[in-house]
Amino acid sequence: MMKSAFALTAASALIFPAAAFAAPQVNLAPSGPVVELSVYETVDTAPDIVRISAGVVVEAPTATEAMRKNAAAMTKVIGQIKALGIAEKDIQTSGIGLSAQYDYLDSGAKFRGYQAANRVSVTLRKVEDTGRVLDALVEAGATDLSGPEFDIANPSPAKDEARTRAVARGEAQARAYAKMLGYEGVKVLAVSEGIEGSFPMFDAAKIVAEVAATSTPVQPGTVSTGVSVNITYELVGKAPAGTK
Repeated sequence: MMKSAFALTAASALIFPAAAFAAPQVNLAPSGPVVELSVYETVDTAPDIVRISAGVVVEAPTATEAMRKNAAAMTKVIGQIKALGIAEKDIQTSGIGLSAQYDYLDSGAKFRGYQAANRVSVTLRKVEDTGRVLDALVEAGATDLSGPEFDIANPSPAKDEARTRAVARGEAQARAYAKMLGYEGVKVLAVSEGIEGSFPMFDAAKIVAEVAATSTPVQPGTVSTGVSVNITYELVGKAPAGTK
């Protein structure tokens, strides 16, 4: 599905020639009026990869024991990830932490022990496996989940399509201005663009420890890849009077 939006630069959509013309990003001195357009196009694509994050948090009386317990628990989680057929390159440790824990009472802070945390980020190449993997991670001992974040492995085709649509629509709009103002055509003076991508998010923090027999439902939706193109046109070829 395509979406588009146009915005004329405020207070300077039409700039008529002056003796000393200078405009940002315009290297040619135009002889006719200038119109600046911002065109935004998006292309919605079904995602083909998904990223999730799984962590283990444990507490123990000593720092050494907390780290040891955490290492054992995370080793089990990583083993489960690999058992699901996920490649080594798609598993990455994203954070390890150790901190002292206190209970705050009326009489003051009371030392409780140490908390050790470890987290890994996982990239799934089969979106349909997301629910099954989340369930398996909880069963393996993961106590903290986040994601999924849906994406496309190669966004270039979607960006190219959005860019092509944006440029074509921008030219059509510029020619419409030229016609309304009595000019025969347009000439491009400057082009700039910005790439955007928005990814639907799913909050997995609400998954309970007791996983149901069926896989956790996950709806991937679509991933929106957008291109914003800013184009400056010169209106050229002043038409004879009365030919608008």
